[in-house]
Amino acid sequence: MAEPTKWQWQEAGTAWRGVGVYHVTLTVPSREPLFGALVIPENDPSKARIERTALGNAVVDELYVMCKHYPAIRILQFCLMPDHLHAVIHVTRVMDTSIRSVIRGYWQGVKKLGRAYTLSVGAELNSAPMNEGGYPFPIFTERPFIRPLSRRGQLHTMIHYVQMNPQRLATKRLRPGYFRVQKDVEIGGRKYDGVGKVALLLEGAYAPVHVRHTLVEKAQHGNAQDLRDYKNACVLKARKAVVMVSPFISPDEKQVMQVLLREQHPFILLTDNGFRDYYKPSDILFDACVAGRLLILSPWPYDGGKSHISRADCVALNAMAEEIYNYLNGTGVAPSQPNE
Repeated sequence: MAEPTKWQWQEAGTAWRGVGVYHVTLTVPSREPLFGALVIPENDPSKARIERTALGNAVVDELYVMCKHYPAIRILQFCLMPDHLHAVIHVTRVMDTSIRSVIRGYWQGVKKLGRAYTLSVGAELNSAPMNEGGYPFPIFTERPFIRPLSRRGQLHTMIHYVQMNPQRLATKRLRPGYFRVQKDVEIGGRKYDGVGKVALLLEGAYAPVHVRHTLVEKAQHGNAQDLRDYKNACVLKARKAVVMVSPFISPDEKQVMQVLLREQHPFILLTDNGFRDYYKPSDILFDACVAGRLLILSPWPYDGGKSHISRADCVALNAMAEEIYNYLNGTGVAPSQPNE
C-alpha cells in the first residue's frame, strides 16, 4: 500500500487535531483470547488466520462506527488478534477534536461491548455476585495506545507489521524455543537475558563488529578505503562461518548487519533494553530468529520508559561485545538454557 500524500506534522495550533497517521493498539489486559482463536492450517504460518468471536467482530465494527462519526478518518490497515487489535489510521484533514479524544470515544464504545460480553458470560455461568464489569472481570481497563507515525518509512513498516501479526504469532506457537526469553545466560561471569538461538554461543569462532570513530573521521575527510576494508573484512569473516558479535549501533555497523541478514549469516546482537512480556523481534530480525541465525542479548532489564540509547550505553555494549568475543574465543561457554 502506497503512503498517503505528503502532509504537515502537527501544524501550529493543530497538535493532535491535524493531518497525520497513527498506530492504535487496543489490548485485553488479562491477555485472554476474547477476540478470536489462531488457526494454522497444515501447520503453515503463512496460512494463519484469526477466527473471530462475536466480541471480536463487535470490536472491529466499532472501528467503522468511529469512522462514520469522524469522516476525516480513514482506516489504512487493521488486524484483530486473539487478545489485541492493531489499527493504522489516517486523519485526512484538521478536525475539531483531537485524535486522542476520538480514540477515547472508541474506547468508551468497546468498554460497553465488554460489559455486555461479561454480563452475558455471567448469565451463562449463573455466577453471582458480579463485579462492576460483570463476570468474571472487566475487559477493557486500559486505554488504547496511540503512536504517531511521523518519520519516512514508518507507515510502510507499520502496515507490514500489522499484516504479518497472525503469521508471526503462528511461527511463535510452532517454534516457541527461539522466542522464549531465557534468563541468566552467563558469559564470562556476566549474565544476560536472551532471545533466539542460545546454541550460537557454542559455534567456535567469533569476531566483534565495532567501527571506530577514527575510521569514520578518515572517511569524512576523503579517505574512505580503510572504512570500506573494515566492513568488507567483517563480511568475509561471516562468510567463513565466524559469528559476528555487536550492538550494531552506528550506520556503518548497521550496514554490516544488513549484509549478514541478506546473506543469512548467524550473528549475536546486543541491545540496550531488555525484553518485555510477549516480546518478539521486529521484521527481518524475526525471520533470522525463526531460522536459528540470531541471538539477541541484553544485560539490562526492560524499561518501558526508555526511548533513546545513551552514549554511555553505546560504550558499555561495545565493550561487552569485545568481552564476549574474547571469552568465547578463549574458552567457550555452555548456555544455561540451550534450545534447539
